Amino acid sequence: MLAIERRNKILAMLQRDSRVVVSDLSTSFNVTEETIRRDLEKLEKEGFAKKTYGGAIINESLNVDLPYTVRKKANVTNKQYIADIISSMIEDGDHIMMDASSTAVYVAKHLKNKKNITIITNSIEILLELSEVAGWKVLSTGGTLREGSLSLVGYQAEKMITNYHVDKAIISCKGIDMEKGITDSNEMDAHIKKLMLESANIKILAADNSKFNKISFTKIGDLTDIDILITDTELDDKWKQVFNTMKVETQY
Repeated sequence: MLAIERRNKILAMLQRDSRVVVSDLSTSFNVTEETIRRDLEKLEKEGFAKKTYGGAIINESLNVDLPYTVRKKANVTNKQYIADIISSMIEDGDHIMMDASSTAVYVAKHLKNKKNITIITNSIEILLELSEVAGWKVLSTGGTLREGSLSLVGYQAEKMITNYHVDKAIISCKGIDMEKGITDSNEMDAHIKKLMLESANIKILAADNSKFNKISFTKIGDLTDIDILITDTELDDKWKQVFNTMKVETQY
């Protein structure tokens, strides 16, 4: 196993369990404890973990952008639940924009029974997922591949998005806050998401319950910039009132 593969597996464990123990990892991966300590030091330098005596804990900062290979394995059941709801809202013949979030990939998987769909995306993973779907028009935004994210960003991607208008845009985020709005950890990804919302008749935000009352590094938009919120659990009364006041439809 390559070192980067082992570190990604360790990071996935941290995401799942919040902490890891050096001795346990050494046994699991059949490497020395010193090798595991070097892995944890690397993860700490990259901002993903915090070393502790005998192990490490997850860095829970919302400004840390986890590798896509780790993100796509997190909260899978919740993402599939959200994707199923969104799929029921997509009609044959729709023109759609989808961001490069791991949630959007699950949405794409759920849409394959639809007909005559046109989709514009900056997600390499979605492009691969839909490469063999017949009767669809799948458009890449183009742009610069952002390391570790499988997303295309930058001027070319932004220019392509602004040249089109679609029925629905589907994006995700890192945080949703009543005052700060919708936020994400990377400025370039956040700008792509903002442009997608501006290019759509119906603006859909897909966010599981872990995103609420959280603020990440950079703003995508205000709560009033979306039309529909799709989440995985019933909102509390305060959030229900906020979205009702802003005339944002909610489904869960």
